[in-house]
Amino acid sequence: MDARPGPLDDAAIARSPGSLRSLVLMIDVITPIVDDPRAFGGIAAANAMSDVWAMGGRPELALAFVGFPTDKLPLEVLGEVMAGLHDAWARAGCSSIGGHTLADAE
Repeated sequence: MDARPGPLDDAAIARSPGSLRSLVLMIDVITPIVDDPRAFGGIAAANAMSDVWAMGGRPELALAFVGFPTDKLPLEVLGEVMAGLHDAWARAGCSSIGGHTLADAE
């Protein structure tokens, strides 16, 4: 990997001593920009993966970090957001390995 992180990059490049392989690590937060939950999940995944691509990396593993208004929307909506995330990750050859959700006002 030839990319070198700068002070304003959205990701970090980590390499263990003696390793020939680097990891591009990042976390991304995006608020809803469309009304379709599944489309929003796909957009959020693509937005996050673009940070990895911009650093010269290849998305391989993803952890979801989702804030969701459980007091305003049914959990089926969250299921559609997650389905959109997984669809986009699968198209990019990236595996979902878990994550975290929290109650959030938006």
